[in-house]
Amino acid sequence: MEQLFTILESHYEEMVSIRRFLHENPELSFQEIHTPNYIANYHRKLGLEVREGVGGRGVVATLKGAKPGKTVALRADFDALAIQEQNDIPYKSKVDGVMHACGHDGHTATLLVLAKALVAMKDELQGNIVFIHQFAEEIAPGGAKPMIEDGCLDGVDVIFGTHLWAPAPLGDVLVRNGAIMAAADRLEVTIQGKGGHGAEPHHSVDSILVASQFITQLQTVVSRRIDPLKSAVVSIGHFEAINPFNVIAEKVELKGTVRTFDEQVRTQIENEIELLLKSVCEGFHATYEYAFTRGYPPVVNHKKETQFLADVACQISEVHNVIECSPLMVGEDFSYYLEKVPGTFFITGAKDPAWKDAYPHHHAQFNFDESAMLIAAKTLGLATLKYLKQSKK
Repeated sequence: MEQLFTILESHYEEMVSIRRFLHENPELSFQEIHTPNYIANYHRKLGLEVREGVGGRGVVATLKGAKPGKTVALRADFDALAIQEQNDIPYKSKVDGVMHACGHDGHTATLLVLAKALVAMKDELQGNIVFIHQFAEEIAPGGAKPMIEDGCLDGVDVIFGTHLWAPAPLGDVLVRNGAIMAAADRLEVTIQGKGGHGAEPHHSVDSILVASQFITQLQTVVSRRIDPLKSAVVSIGHFEAINPFNVIAEKVELKGTVRTFDEQVRTQIENEIELLLKSVCEGFHATYEYAFTRGYPPVVNHKKETQFLADVACQISEVHNVIECSPLMVGEDFSYYLEKVPGTFFITGAKDPAWKDAYPHHHAQFNFDESAMLIAAKTLGLATLKYLKQSKK
């Protein structure tokens, strides 16, 4: 195991260089062209079997050990976000309006260099390792599901993945048995009123007023209709009525997100929102259109694999704390992998100790401590080697 750590440490600067190159050259979900090509070429130079275009734009590389055994899959995502970067750093994004604001550049760099380290140990491997590089995690329907349908998990016995997490201190590894991330659904509402002069509201149906009443009452769905012992979030992030200042708006468009962990709660919220919307609109003589689009299911870790990963993390000197964390309301399509094979998804703390506060993920000034990549690589790598060693076919 020390050999793995030594190799990773010797290639840490390469890991940083890869991350910064990817950070400078981000590509949006479902528009990734150069990134998967870069990943595939890197793995080919290592001598691995490589499949491109998996599920669309995914890349899968396979390392076959010298000895027979089980198969471990490791996954990293590589898409960026439609955000204009505001960081003043030497490796700032070169693509206008596009930025790696969630750490996917770091995930990719981590997995590529880990692959290099494990290739160097090929003769000692008792089994196989599948490196899954996934496109389009940020936007549902995401890349995981089509990659699975295209065979990326064929023959896989277990899967491990991690997310570099800027809000968590460097040196912390966060694990959780069961649901660690929420289902992420989307709601879209159009409220149709009757436009008119702002001075004569009695001749109109004010769609802005109706929408405002709906949004205000929307929070009662969680506070008064859902079991308080079960978690849920309903948030409206988009409110649009394109209209002159002195005209009552005829139409309002709303978009938002719903986060849950329980399938029954998920269905109940979907139905409760429409019941509320219908009653509000009827009360104001407005009409509506409603769409509830189910996104990623919750990320539900498996008990045995989660405990295994926690035990592995405790053996890494740079890991100061292994913490059982509370569930996070963010969504992740790693959930689809865990529906197919056993595994666990954990959080690698990436907050620079010198920072008082870290900018959140999806912020224009998001960044992370790059040494977290080395911790992630050691954790994933050690978990892989230990699993293969103790799990002979």
